[in-house]
Amino acid sequence: MLFVDVSRSMSTAQVLRIPAKLMFAIFIVKALFLFTCFAVPEAKAGVVATSIAIEVDGDRSRFVAEVSGVLAYDVRVTGNPDQIIVSAKGLRFNLPKGAGRKVKGLASKMRYGVDASGTPQFVIDTRGLARIVSSQLLPKRGKRKARIVVEFALAEPVDDVVTGSLTPAPPPIPLPGLAAQAAGKKVIVIDAGHGGMDPGAVSPRKVKEKDVVLAFALELSRALLQSGKYAVILTREDDRFVTLAERVKIARNNQADLFVAIHADTVRGPSARGTTIYTLSETGSDQEAEALAQKENKADVIGGIDLGQQNSAVANVLIDLALRESKGRALMFSRVALHHLTGKTTLTGVPLRSAGFVVLKAPDVPSVLIELGYLSSKEDEKNMISPDWRTSMAKALTLAVDDHFAGQFAASTP
Repeated sequence: MLFVDVSRSMSTAQVLRIPAKLMFAIFIVKALFLFTCFAVPEAKAGVVATSIAIEVDGDRSRFVAEVSGVLAYDVRVTGNPDQIIVSAKGLRFNLPKGAGRKVKGLASKMRYGVDASGTPQFVIDTRGLARIVSSQLLPKRGKRKARIVVEFALAEPVDDVVTGSLTPAPPPIPLPGLAAQAAGKKVIVIDAGHGGMDPGAVSPRKVKEKDVVLAFALELSRALLQSGKYAVILTREDDRFVTLAERVKIARNNQADLFVAIHADTVRGPSARGTTIYTLSETGSDQEAEALAQKENKADVIGGIDLGQQNSAVANVLIDLALRESKGRALMFSRVALHHLTGKTTLTGVPLRSAGFVVLKAPDVPSVLIELGYLSSKEDEKNMISPDWRTSMAKALTLAVDDHFAGQFAASTP
C-alpha cells in the first residue's frame, strides 16, 4: 500500500499555512495507518490451515482441512494425472510435520503448496478418475474448528468423442417431476436435514438430529405416496451428507410444487419444546433476490426463463415476482399445516415463524421448514423417536398437503 507523507511532500511555508485542525487530522490518519499496519499484524494474516486428513466412508472418501476461519475456495477434478485440487486464495499453511502423508481410501497421495500463479492449494492424487459428491465449508461449532470438507468417489468414465479423452460421468439426477406433473400429480420434495458427517443437533442422551429427521422424512414420504396423489422425492434416503445448494437444486430440477425441510433443534435448558413451522423471512428473500440478480446466477432461474437474456431491472422484477408467489404459497401451506398439527403435537408459543434458511430460498418453489421439536427436551425427544408419533404427524401433514392443493385448485378455478 502506498502512503504519502503529506508533511514531507510540502515546503515548510506550505505546512505552516495548513490549519492546526487539519494537521491534527493528518496526524490521526497517519497514526491509525501505522496502528493498522504494525500493531495488528494478525489482521493481515488471513485464514490458516492447521490440519489435513483423508477419511473413508464406504466407497467414498473425504478430504478434510481444518481452517481458522471462513474463506472462499474452489475444487476441481483433473484426469491424467487423476487428481482433486482444492484452491484457496489467501490461505496460509501452519500444518504439523508430516501432514498429508497418511492417506487411505481413494486417495493415493496428498500434498500442499503454492501453484505457479501463487495460489495456495491442496492436491489429492486419486486411484482413478474421481467425481465430487459434495463440497462444503463447515463453520466452527463448539470446540471443533471450521473445516473444508470435500467428499469424492470414483467416476464411471465415459468416452468423450469430441476430445478423445475420458471425462467423469455426471452423477444421475432423477427428474420424475416433469413426468409426474404431466400425469396430474403434484411433486413434493422432502428434505431430511443434516446427514453423514454432519449429525446436526445431539440430545443429552446422544440422539442425533440427522437420524430422527430421516426417520420422519421416510414416514411422511410413505404417507404421501399411499394417497396416490403425489410424486415424492427425498433429498436423501439414507445417512449421507448433502450440501444445502444441492438440496435446493433437487427441488428446482424437479419443478417441485412444495419443498418441506425437516429439522429438530436443541436449546439450552429442557423447558423449551414443541413444533415450529418456518417460512422465508422478508430479509432473507430480499438478500436472495439481490444475489440471484447477479448475471452468473440468472440462467433458468424461473420456470425455464433465461434471465441472462434480460437486463438487470427486468431480471430483478421477475425474481421478485417469483419469490412473492412462492412465499405466498408457502405461507398458505404453513397455516393449513398448523391447523392440522394442532392437537396432534405440542406447538411452540409462536408456531409460525420466518427466517433466512438457505434451503427455503429457491425463488420458484414454495418452501417450508418444520422443526419437529427440541432434542434438548425429554418429552420432544420421546415423541420424535416414537413410531406412533411419527405416523400421527405424517398423517396430519398429508391431510395438510391435501387441503393446501385442494384450496389452491379451487382458488384457480373460474
